[in-house]
Amino acid sequence: MRTILCFGDSNTWGHDPETGERFPRDVRWPGRLQAALGDEWCVVEEGLNGRTATLDSPLADGKNGLAYLQPCLDSHAPLDAVLIALGTNDLAERYGLTATDVARAAARLASVVARSEAGVGGGPPLPILVCPPRVGDATWAEDWAGAPAKSALLPERFRAVAEEGGFDLIDLGEVTRFSDLDGIHLDAAGHAAVAEHVERSLRRLF
Repeated sequence: MRTILCFGDSNTWGHDPETGERFPRDVRWPGRLQAALGDEWCVVEEGLNGRTATLDSPLADGKNGLAYLQPCLDSHAPLDAVLIALGTNDLAERYGLTATDVARAAARLASVVARSEAGVGGGPPLPILVCPPRVGDATWAEDWAGAPAKSALLPERFRAVAEEGGFDLIDLGEVTRFSDLDGIHLDAAGHAAVAEHVERSLRRLF
């Protein structure tokens, strides 16, 4: 059995942009991915609302992905692959990051995975960077005013850091974008598109 860790934010957790509630497991993309891959794979959901790649939130505790990643890897070892599905929350103005910073922060997490011993036989799992889709056409509050411009640059920036680090990359912008309801969350159709895209990528890699 292959074990895949989905390390992400509220879009991995399954935040519904219409209701604010959590989508059922069979709607959110990790659950759909598990169903598509079948019993020979185990998909581990590790989604957290508000999670960033490497920074502490000024609004809530425990949102720094870097601080939790190594314990998370050790908890779920042995792992075959780790999907680093972060970067959307890092677009907020409160963090002051450029699009390049966002991509480099995600790549820093991929490097942690690549140096870890959380894989099969004590080796590293395969780190896979997942570039967020473009934000939706929402009405943006002050703390997200720069998100659309930075979001448009993410595919290029993620591609650059993936090539530099030798990481595999899955670009979600190839198949979907975030809902126009709030601009930063997947709707049910988006979750379905992400699951299908990730499944194809994993089958190609493995």
